[in-house]
Amino acid sequence: MHSTMRQALLAGLAMGLLGNAVAADLKPEEQIQTRQAGYRFMSWNMGKIKANLEGDYSQPQVQAAAEAIAGIANSGMGALYGPGTDQDIGDVKTRVKPELFTNQKEVGEVAVAFIEAANTIAETAQLGDKAEVKAAFNELGQSCKGCHDKFRKD
Repeated sequence: MHSTMRQALLAGLAMGLLGNAVAADLKPEEQIQTRQAGYRFMSWNMGKIKANLEGDYSQPQVQAAAEAIAGIANSGMGALYGPGTDQDIGDVKTRVKPELFTNQKEVGEVAVAFIEAANTIAETAQLGDKAEVKAAFNELGQSCKGCHDKFRKD
């Protein structure tokens, strides 16, 4: 594992521990809304990268989007899956499957794969090679799909 990636994973772990304290101050419905906002922002940035790969390629735009995704991936969002966030709360809906709260080993595996893929695309985007970014983007998409397939309701 690259030194930068290892540092990012350790930073993500530290942020996750800090995030636990912050998330504890949020009501379950606020935790759901906050994590959904994070995923929407990552999705928007994935769309920006995809548009660049399919059209005119702008390395600075791709790098900014990749760094935003990596930042959220390393932010400790796992803390936003607190007790009571496994179900809809009033008008606040969630698509999380109950297995996310009971299969911690597998959740950890998909989370690490996502963080590693997010860090890889951020590092790759910095170098600017479109073909390498495309490969890293596909890897990131597969890591997202891995979690969606196992832990998200359709």
